[in-house]
Amino acid sequence: MGGVHQTDIPPVLVTGATGRIGRLVIDRLLDAGVPVRALTRRSEAAATLPADAEVFTGDLTVPESLAPALNGAGAVFLVWTAPPQTAAAVVERMAAHVRRIVFLSSPHRTPHPFFQQPNPMAAMHAGIERLIAATGVESTIIRPGMLASNSLAWWGPAIRAGEVVRWPYGAAETAPVDDRDVAAVAARTLYKDGYTEGDYVLTGPEPLTQAAQVHIIGDVLGRRITFEEMTPDEFRSLSEGTAPDSVIDMLLAAWNAAVGQPAYVTTAVADILGTAPRTFRQWATDHATAFTEGPEGPPTSSTAT
Repeated sequence: MGGVHQTDIPPVLVTGATGRIGRLVIDRLLDAGVPVRALTRRSEAAATLPADAEVFTGDLTVPESLAPALNGAGAVFLVWTAPPQTAAAVVERMAAHVRRIVFLSSPHRTPHPFFQQPNPMAAMHAGIERLIAATGVESTIIRPGMLASNSLAWWGPAIRAGEVVRWPYGAAETAPVDDRDVAAVAARTLYKDGYTEGDYVLTGPEPLTQAAQVHIIGDVLGRRITFEEMTPDEFRSLSEGTAPDSVIDMLLAAWNAAVGQPAYVTTAVADILGTAPRTFRQWATDHATAFTEGPEGPPTSSTAT
């Protein structure tokens, strides 16, 4: 898939290489001719990555394991997928090797009630941002809002089974952002200059209630999907075991706070890429088969991962 490597660009190390965003960042970098190093915890994951990417095995919980992947790298795309205990040692090690870190965070600083709920993930992201800033390395913070792909984990099973979609807070409005747009922004900031100290909240172009998102998916599939309101308590008991209680509580509080509020919408994707962000309808059209065939992965525990 990749283009010819630009020999004057040092390789970019992508952590979270097999995750939703990391995998897409790799594709975008290779398309731009940027040499890529992909970090995975398990060597067998290499089979799912493009042949053009150089695969390194390493673990964020073992900072010294990152040394081979960091040697000679110019930038790192950091997706934190581990407990926070080793974050300081990892960031320090990265800053000693590379000149730029692009960190996939969350919009926890955004003055909108949807993003202001108590959230252990946000607290961890804020801590890592402070660690990166303290090193003095060039850095860019990317903050996706709600990812469009969350709808696959949330509503895909019911839609594939031809059932009613039951969900809490159908009137809660968000502006879902296409994962591909998030990845394109991250890739651009990793190898182009001009984004140092940038702090970007990424959203889709339009506010949509959760019920409206379900109806758009139905429209794309050519069938009517009924949306039924579920109580928060029902959601809590049905979600038991799929995600930590703190995450379930955060989601319910965020959706509750979003009801009756216009969704937070930014122009950051268009400002950086020079093209309008994809609409939720475009995302649903391009992923229609995922709502009619085969199960997707487990629910995400964060808006940003």
